[in-house]
Amino acid sequence: MKRGPTGHSRERVFRFVQARLQAGEPPTIREVQDACGFRSIQTAREHLEALVSENRLTKQSGKSRSYRLPNEAPQARMVPVLGQVQAGSLTTAVQDLDGYLPVCSRDADDCFALRVKGMSMIGVGILPGDLVVVHQQDSANSGNIVVALVDGEATVKTLRHNNDRVELHAENPAFEPIVPDGDNVRILGKVVEVRRIFDQSIGGYRSA
Repeated sequence: MKRGPTGHSRERVFRFVQARLQAGEPPTIREVQDACGFRSIQTAREHLEALVSENRLTKQSGKSRSYRLPNEAPQARMVPVLGQVQAGSLTTAVQDLDGYLPVCSRDADDCFALRVKGMSMIGVGILPGDLVVVHQQDSANSGNIVVALVDGEATVKTLRHNNDRVELHAENPAFEPIVPDGDNVRILGKVVEVRRIFDQSIGGYRSA
């Protein structure tokens, strides 16, 4: 394709990206290159970065489909509800799929949800039957609420780092902290949201 003036090419890039974003399908840089007929992927990248500099697009670092429209509301994604996690004494997490939960987050692809049992986290407003949305990650900062696997069993607790020791603290004075051996604990993710659904009979949510 014959290369047109820079302004014309950039507008073509913007309109293509805009249409894809409005359709809920963020394009890759390679897709922009192919759609606009650029000989190199670098040309597509330069136009995209110029549109970011002009505040016509924004860019989310660390993503292959990273360009967005300014002030674009994230679309709801359906994240899997994997089962139950104990907020109290440890219990084996149920991994059977228990439906889906809509989550409006750009990181929703990296999230899952679990239904909480037990009373140990009531001090931070996490009650039995609540759904916690969990961002999958294998580490977290001290003070984060996490889902952790201890000796093959899952629990939701507040993470505390005490020197080189990991401690899992309840948010209820009736429960003692869990202080596992270093090799027997694994962080599954950080709790980023809590949902409370009062009527499980509507909205497509199933009771655990």
